[in-house]
Amino acid sequence: MVRTALVLLLTGLSASAFAGSFAGTSAGASSGGSSASSGSTSGDDKVVLQAREDAAGFVASDGRIRGARLEAALRHLRETQSAARDASDLALAQAILAR
Repeated sequence: MVRTALVLLLTGLSASAFAGSFAGTSAGASSGGSSASSGSTSGDDKVVLQAREDAAGFVASDGRIRGARLEAALRHLRETQSAARDASDLALAQAILAR
């Protein structure tokens, strides 16, 4: 059940990140304004997206390598997403990579 909730959570985060990226690139000359406005709504996603490299190292090392960005993303996910509170660090790192 936790895994299903985590997948739904990350799917929702991915969709909002994609929508923000699409809005920023599809507006042509006015994309600067669109990007600025989408950045404020997806600022939380930025923490998670920036942790991908650290998450890859964590998964590849079977949890022995823990980067600062991964730690920040794990803390952020657990503070903002109820489905992430009970998930293991490894499960969350794998979910970050699956985005």
